[in-house]
Amino acid sequence: MQTRQDIPDFPIPRECPVHPPAAYTTFQERDEPSKVRMWNGKDAWIFTRYADVKFILADSRFSIVPTRENFPNVSAARAAIRAKDKTFISMDAPGHTRYRRMLAREFTVKKMEAWRPRIREITNGLIDDLLARGNRAELVHDFCLPLPSLVISELLGVPYDSHAFFQEQSRYRVRMDITPDVALAASKRMMDFLDGVTRDKEALDDPGDDIIGHLIADQLRTGEISREELVGIADLLIVAGHETTANMIALSALSLALHPEQLALIRQDRARIVPAVEEMLRYHTIAHFNGSRVALEDVEIRGHKVRQGDGILALANAANRDPAVFACPNDVDITRDASAHIAFSFGVHQCLGQSLARVEMQEALALLFERIPDLRIAATVDELPFKGNVFVYGLHQLPVEWG
Repeated sequence: MQTRQDIPDFPIPRECPVHPPAAYTTFQERDEPSKVRMWNGKDAWIFTRYADVKFILADSRFSIVPTRENFPNVSAARAAIRAKDKTFISMDAPGHTRYRRMLAREFTVKKMEAWRPRIREITNGLIDDLLARGNRAELVHDFCLPLPSLVISELLGVPYDSHAFFQEQSRYRVRMDITPDVALAASKRMMDFLDGVTRDKEALDDPGDDIIGHLIADQLRTGEISREELVGIADLLIVAGHETTANMIALSALSLALHPEQLALIRQDRARIVPAVEEMLRYHTIAHFNGSRVALEDVEIRGHKVRQGDGILALANAANRDPAVFACPNDVDITRDASAHIAFSFGVHQCLGQSLARVEMQEALALLFERIPDLRIAATVDELPFKGNVFVYGLHQLPVEWG
């Protein structure tokens, strides 16, 4: 049984950069739930079993509203950012439902598949650039980040020549080791930028065949949403649309390069890239601190009563390493059926852009290793700079070489 002295501070450090903290396994093995202590001194329940995490994420008795008392934000900077967030990811139903329905049609599987040729074209262009520079590259900034940034810029209708600006602001906003004022200043700069983009498009008779243009024509001009709401939606989509996928591509490229036997299976049959991406999503689950909730009433979980007002962490990255669901969960195995993973969360707050992320990852990883078959990591894992202090896990840099 956990005592007050045994409650660890959260976030808990990783012992190995490609695996969640070993403490998560300890929590899974306990009969009763465990607690962790947040940055502000408050305790929160932590759930790491797959069944528990899915139950919490799907149950409307647990609120995602970050301004509720005891909501377990993982840092002061995150708390400041989330307190200002008025987008649907910080809403419970029915507010969340309204906005999600508004945007869901922009990210259907059919629409994202229609984008596959363009994503393939962008990917090949970036690989052309890599090859033209010689036989070495820094993969994060030369490939993993530009690909989703280009795609989300075109989808939204945001000029890509501003990518350095919005990438920099995004980096500030997902860091946990900065002060709230720095995070809020970055947020304001991004919102001001997107407000300008929106106003420019709104001044046109035809605001464009892109997401911002559709929102202006169908929602803003009809009075369904305000400009502030539209800018908030664009802000959410541009940050989520490149930061997460870029990190997943980098980590996946690392894992495949380090497991040549797995990469060989993809080379034997390109169709294996689909289950390979699902395994990478399960294995890395980069939203490693996602799943914060507050109980709206007393709820019993595994025979234990969580009280109304208790803060809760339902961690998908721990759930995706639960041996009760995934055999040998710390192994990379693209032949396994990893489709039950919850890397995109679960329930009504599942990632809206998951179909886009899948297409981008499939094209990026398949083409990268097809066109540069001898690609290898130009550093040891211990030498690589992982993003331990960032809300979205990943790599700051990934040096590679070939030839």
